[in-house]
Amino acid sequence: DRHGNLIVADAWKGLLSIAPDKTVTVLTREAEGLPFRFTDDVDIAPDGRIYFTDASSQFREPEYRLDLLEMRPHGRLLRYDPATRKTEVLLSNLHFANGVAVSPDGEYLLVNETWKYRILKYWIGGRYPGQAEVFADNLPGFPDNLAVDHEGRFWVAFPTLRNAQVDTLHRQPWLKDLLAKLPDYFKPKPQEYGLVVAMDEDGSVITSLHDTKGTHLQEITSVNPHDGYLYFGSLHNDRIGRLALSAIPELGGSSNE
Repeated sequence: DRHGNLIVADAWKGLLSIAPDKTVTVLTREAEGLPFRFTDDVDIAPDGRIYFTDASSQFREPEYRLDLLEMRPHGRLLRYDPATRKTEVLLSNLHFANGVAVSPDGEYLLVNETWKYRILKYWIGGRYPGQAEVFADNLPGFPDNLAVDHEGRFWVAFPTLRNAQVDTLHRQPWLKDLLAKLPDYFKPKPQEYGLVVAMDEDGSVITSLHDTKGTHLQEITSVNPHDGYLYFGSLHNDRIGRLALSAIPELGGSSNE
């Protein structure tokens, strides 16, 4: 934040602030009397207010596949105001509220609704303050975290592609109930594939980056642009990936870099 604190969405502890001297402060862990069970992603607006998500009020991080199987809207988009220390619920009833990114001008933000394969736009100010609309729908995979670069391009990380088995299961509630009781070995698994998509402010795709066999990076859960590079994170890779923006042909780079 503007004071040099690192703001963290901790899946178990809530929204945290870590000072430069390493002092950890819990900013908030509940809203409207409902505790966070899966604090997920966070971004800070130009005015200093903090926007973050609680992916599920029902299931914790190790149980995320149960949230997918149940397919009920347990997620929320929230805002924390450091000045008043109050937490507001901006959107509720989201199907796994995940990545969040505030536009550079602070007029709106994007939030991923992972199980719905879509991204929502929430107007902070601008034309429709307090209203939400679909920004991108019918995505090729499960959108995870979001980030925006200085050019206003939104980068979306996809830990896996769409799963036909999951889509079929949603039409068979009795089968989902049975599957939920089985060991994780029998539940749907992420495909070994690396995917990141860049979109403009209108939701049009600018470029997509693929590791089709997951050789270098797979299950990409976060992508962050910084100082001319993209950095890729994952829950399961044993490395952090880096790619120069200048190497992406659609952005004016060379495909040989």
